[in-house]
Amino acid sequence: MAADRVVIWRSALLSGSETFVRNHGEALTRWRPAYLGATKENSALSAASDVVVFPDDPAGRRAFLRLRLTGSSPHLLRTLGRLRPDLVHAHFGGDGWLVSRAAADLGVPLIVTVHGHDVTRQPDTPGAKGARYRRNLRTVFERAELVVAVSEHIRGKAIGLGADPERVVVHHTGVPITPALVLPKRWDVAFVGRFVEKKGADDLLAALAALPEPRPRALFIGTGPLEAKLREQARGLDVTFAGALSPVQVNRSLAESRMLVAPSRTAADGDSEGLPTTILEAAVQGIPTVSTRHSGIPEAVVHGETGLLGAEGDSTATAHHIQKLLGNPALRERLGRQARVHVETRFDLLRQTRRLEDLYDAVSADAARAAFVSQPWRR
Repeated sequence: MAADRVVIWRSALLSGSETFVRNHGEALTRWRPAYLGATKENSALSAASDVVVFPDDPAGRRAFLRLRLTGSSPHLLRTLGRLRPDLVHAHFGGDGWLVSRAAADLGVPLIVTVHGHDVTRQPDTPGAKGARYRRNLRTVFERAELVVAVSEHIRGKAIGLGADPERVVVHHTGVPITPALVLPKRWDVAFVGRFVEKKGADDLLAALAALPEPRPRALFIGTGPLEAKLREQARGLDVTFAGALSPVQVNRSLAESRMLVAPSRTAADGDSEGLPTTILEAAVQGIPTVSTRHSGIPEAVVHGETGLLGAEGDSTATAHHIQKLLGNPALRERLGRQARVHVETRFDLLRQTRRLEDLYDAVSADAARAAFVSQPWRR
């Protein structure tokens, strides 16, 4: 008997930072994944087998605009229908709305995962744009059989925006549990993430500047709109900007570092994290994380056991925690070992994917029962 098919939908398929989408799809065993997007991203995570609805030409761009404005597209409906899905799994709330009408028209159950900015920053957008987004979000929450949140904090945000608490579950993103790389340490501190306000890279630079000479050797991996400002702030510090790296290169860089620092905070526009995958990837390499009590981070970093946490925006606390770990190799190694155990226990990709498939099975079974009840002729 052939496995059921899940269509994994991401409007922009697929950003290089969204390893969590591809990893879970490729780890499925009871379900067959097909990847569907509105447009194709030029990234290391793109695959030749990905199905893209709208070509990159004037007609395709006009058709995609219609979808964004109306939530309806004959092109999307036809393409999704050809894939013959048993389930659609959309990532991010706004993307879920884009595909929800087509899924409903085909009678295919929909699961939507909310990750962070889709239920924090975007709903707080002022004016008509924000009102329209909130309306669309309520619509997709009504159409979805299940809303999956990546942390308890994000679950609360979704419920506050109108999702039925009975249909919102927390499912932590998993990461591959591979042997830790054993490499010489080149860096005291690693930072991995987009250079945007919520990542708090400027707080990390302020913390590094507050430390005594010789200052830690820091590696900043990523790109983003704040890069020029951060480079200027880093003058006089021992900071290397590596740009965007592949997942393999990121893991190697983490293994070459004594700690990850992830000083996330809520941005002025309300944007916040869900639960940064990089923290889990650092734990796989057996290195501790210095971070903040922000969003779902305390679900991944247990203060004093797998890393150290401070308040959002508190660069003094971040500096203190960096210095504490640099000055105490035994503590650093103990926290790193315990971080590895914690991620093996709660964030193992294979275990978390089995749990995701359990959700798929339950939604599919519920949809089949509902169809049976509503269509007596099937009996």
